[in-house]
Formats: sequence, structure tokens, C-alpha cells
Amino acid sequence: MHFCSLFDDLSRTVFPKAHQPKRLLGATALLSAVLLSGCGGGSSDTGTNPSSPATGSATLLRIAAEAPGGNCAAGGVRIQSGMDIDANGVLADSEVSSTQYVCNGTGGSNAGPGTGGTNGLSTLVRLRPEPAGAQCAQGGSAVLAGLDTSRNGVLEDAEVTSTSYVCNGAPGAPAGSGPAGNAGHDSLLSLTSELPGANCAYGGQRVQSGLDRDNNGVLSVAEVTSTSYLCSAAPADTQWVNVTASAVQAVSNTGYLANNPSARVVITLPTAPAIGDWIKVTGVGSGGWTIAQNAGQRIATRSVAGGMNIAWTAQAPSGTWSAVAVSADGTRQVATSSSGELYTTTNSGANWALRLTGQTWSGAAMSSDGTKIAAVTNGGSIYHSTDGGANWSNDGSARAWSAIASSADGSRLVAAAYLGTLWTSSDGGTTWTSRDSNRAWRAVSSSSDGRVLVAATNGALLYVSTDYGVTWVARASSQFWWGVASSADGQRLYASVDTGSIWTSSDYGTSWQPTGATRDWRGIATSSDGRFVVAASSGGTLYESSDYGATWRSTASAGSWNPVASSSDGLTLLAGNSGSNLYAGSRRSSTTTGVAGSLSGGQEDALQLQYVGAGVFMPISYVLAGPQFTVQ
Repeated sequence: MHFCSLFDDLSRTVFPKAHQPKRLLGATALLSAVLLSGCGGGSSDTGTNPSSPATGSATLLRIAAEAPGGNCAAGGVRIQSGMDIDANGVLADSEVSSTQYVCNGTGGSNAGPGTGGTNGLSTLVRLRPEPAGAQCAQGGSAVLAGLDTSRNGVLEDAEVTSTSYVCNGAPGAPAGSGPAGNAGHDSLLSLTSELPGANCAYGGQRVQSGLDRDNNGVLSVAEVTSTSYLCSAAPADTQWVNVTASAVQAVSNTGYLANNPSARVVITLPTAPAIGDWIKVTGVGSGGWTIAQNAGQRIATRSVAGGMNIAWTAQAPSGTWSAVAVSADGTRQVATSSSGELYTTTNSGANWALRLTGQTWSGAAMSSDGTKIAAVTNGGSIYHSTDGGANWSNDGSARAWSAIASSADGSRLVAAAYLGTLWTSSDGGTTWTSRDSNRAWRAVSSSSDGRVLVAATNGALLYVSTDYGVTWVARASSQFWWGVASSADGQRLYASVDTGSIWTSSDYGTSWQPTGATRDWRGIATSSDGRFVVAASSGGTLYESSDYGATWRSTASAGSWNPVASSSDGLTLLAGNSGSNLYAGSRRSSTTTGVAGSLSGGQEDALQLQYVGAGVFMPISYVLAGPQFTVQ
């Protein structure tokens, strides 16, 4: 059986017309050897010598990925062909007689919503029977290749830029001149489209081959002996879909124009994305858009406007709250009331335990693990607990303590006595040393190692120490300071003013700048890195900043807010509304996981998300016409 007999029925049987153009956009699956047509030992009446390459040897085609380089600048596919001289069904390097390169186009830009690539054309391959003639004396096949400049998925004659030939061997010796061979079978090759999935993340072609054992010219499932895949690379430009309906199921690496004039367009995230896949959404119609999620999916929102809003929830205890503190992870908390109560919780405020009563509490501090707690009273002692608040002792002092702060490990403490001095301890409060002078000290804060300290006075200056409280330097200007807060390293410091501004320092307290509006500011707290800040105002609301205090926005209803505290990551907060409840604050960092979560935008809002694994999509760019996105 000659090679050309396979291609006589090529478009009818082996390559149906719908499958003739093959898109090879950055193939990553390799075909070690694809047998296009071959003969068994020769037909029973030819008498050919199977050891001769000119007497019925099969023609093999080997396809492999071509890395970017001299042959293909952007990579592509290397197609090698030749006769199977040793009849082992494998195209050896010594048998290669022709090599052709099918190169990828150059990728375009997809930097943001609405920006498509200008290049990135797909490369198509078409196989055509080649009659006996100048190119192939015994006939064979022409391999045509070129870029899909018309973008219609069909390799047109005008698009062909490269042609190579796979030719049949010469006829064997005349019948009867050699021993009779066994009847041979054609080797058939079938190429079909492969949808995006486990085999090809972005789709491609499934290549199946095998012997035509029933000699019907059709490669049946039972005859398939080899399956390989030619996979497309991620598209270099954005394919945009204009959506005027109310809902659409998104496909990876596709852009969607939400173009409904009256109703919100719901775009559901791809169900089975690969890591690196993305989608883009642009609001065109006035109805806006919502990105919905599948089970187990969520969208990280730290980097988008509105993505870190704080939700406040009232908790059971009520009192005249004077101080609050929380552990690094936010699970352990302490709250004191000037009316005499001290409460602790070990589950982020779900349940509170009353620990002490009968003291005029004025300040509280907690180690990072929440086991060591220190609390001060106005006119009384300093109280200590080393077991999370279950048991307490006091130092027997009697001063007008106004505030206390702790290092992360609880070993270094600083306490302020109103109209007295500052006091420091390096042994967890066992012994104390008086520091600086008698002043109207109101608030203190400490870096995590206790080296950088800041203390505020009522009606005078701020004072900063960078040597564990041994020496203090006056900073800023005279204000009615109320609260102070420090980042973990002490580089970023914050101070609030009663009937004034929020003041910030980014150089360990050397210089200070006022920011924000004038309000009756009370307590202030920050995350360990100093980025997320929350401040209380009396008669106003709670305010938060996500940019190191540069800008502020209201985040709660009006109240007589006083003390606030923050976990190290800034996601768990505690605030006291004096004369009312404690409030637990939860700063959002992502949408709610699963189908209940979503992210919405309006007309002229645009967003691009990329899948990073574990069900998480991450924003990589956005354009916002309104004030912020809506996160659920």
C-alpha cells in the first residue's frame, strides 16, 4: 500500500473538512513520532523487499515544540518528516529528510481593560494531497503553514507562507521477484479540536493515530494506539464579548463589556480556571456589573478601592469605656471601663468574662500573644496578669495613672502618671524606674521591642524616646493630645488631638505633620506596619485610613467613641462607645468565599482579575469612575 492511498481520502476520512486547519499557537505537547501512512511488509502479491527504503517504508512525521530562537523568534512548532527506513515506527534523527518550522506570531498588549493586542496571530497548518510530479515523484503530501491574518480560523491559500513535502517512496521490485510479504494496513492520523481543560489549558488539537486494521479508511476508537496533544498558548490579545443580557458565564482569558442599559450584568467567574488565567470586565451600560463566584472561589480585595471596608458589630458588655487592647492575632482582648469593670475575651469578643471590678480603670496593654496583661487605675495601682486575665496581682502603688503600653513580649512596659513622671520597667512590671519630668501625661505607646516610645501630654508637646525610655526628646507642637500609636518598628507614629487633627510621623518621631479634618479625636490605633489606622472621635464616628494616615473616611455610625485597638494585620479591631457597647471591627481583605461573595462596579468602572490558585482571583488592574467598588 503506497503513502498516497491515505491522502486520496484525506479530507473525507482522516481529516474531516472542519478539522483541516490546525491552530498551533505555541504547542507544548510533543508528538514523538506521528505515522501518517505506512505499509506492513507489503501486499501479498507485490513481492517487495521490506528492508529497502524504496519498497514500501512508512513515512513518519515528528512534531515538537520549538523554543524561541533563531528558527522562531517567538517559538513555535518544528515539523520533521522522513521514511521509516528501519521499519520500527519511530522517526530517528538519521531518517529525517525534511524540517519545517511553524512559528508563533508576536504577542500584543493586554495591560488593562479595553486594551487588546495588535499582533499575536495564530499559526495554522493545512495538509494537502500532493500528486506525483516535480515535488514528489510518487506523490505524497504538502504541509502548508502560515499566519491566520484574516482571523477566521481557516488557512487560506493567500495566507500560506511556508510549504514542505512528505513524499512516498519509489515502487518496489516487480511482483514475483521477491518473497511474498504479509498484507499491510494503512496507518491513520486523526486531528480533532481539544477544548480548554486538563489536557490543554487554552485548548488545542488532539492527535490520535493507529493502524487501519479493518481497512475501511476510518480510524475507529478501537484502532487508536497513540494520543498526543498540540496545545495553544495563552492568547496574546483580548477577545471582547459584548454582553447585553443580564447574565453570562465567563470563559478564561476573555474580556466582557457589560452593556445593559437598565439592569446589572452578572458575570460569573470561570468554573475551572488554570493558574494565570484572567478575565476583564468593563462597565459600558448604565446598569453596571457584578462579578459572581462559584463554590470555593473568592476575590482578594486589599488592592482595590472599597476592598477593605470595616464592618462593626455591637457586643454584649456596655460601660464607660476607657481603654482596650488586643493580641497580635486579635483573638485575645481586654477592655476596661472607668465605672469599675475589666473584661477579657479569648475568642475575638464572641464571649466576654468579667475579671475585676471596683477600680477606676484608665489604661490597658497586652502582649502579642495575649497572655500578659497590664492595666492601670486613676489614683490606684498597676495590675498584672500572666495568664490572659484569669488571675491578677498589683504593685501596691497609688498614682494618677493615665496610660500604659507594652512591648510585644510583655517584658518592657511604660506607664504614665498624670502630673507625675513616666515610668519604665524591663522585667514585666516587677520593678519600675521613674523617667523624665512631671507633666500632664495622657497617653503612651511602644514599638514591639520597647525601644521606641511616644508619650503625649495634655496641652503641651509630644515626647519621643528611642532608647527604651532612658531619655526623651520634645517633638511636634503644643496640642491637647489625646491618643498615640506606634508601628511595630517604631518608624511610623500617630497622635490624635482633642479638637484638632491627626498627626503622623514616618521617621521615628523626629518630624510630625497634621493630616485630616479637625475633630474631637480620641483613641487611635494602627496595624504593625503602620498602613491601616483607625481613630475615634467623640460625638462623631470612627474613621479609618488604609494609606498610612494620608486619607481618612468614616467607617461607623455616630457615637461617643473613645478607645480603639488593632490586631497586627489591621483586620481585627475593637472600639468602645462610652455609655454603650463594645464594638468588634472586621476589616475585609477579600469577598466572602463561595456563591455568597461578589464584587460590583458601575458604568465606566473596569477591572481585570487573574487566578492565582486555591480558588483566589487577584485584581491586577482597575479603572474606577465612582468612589469605590462594592464588595460582598
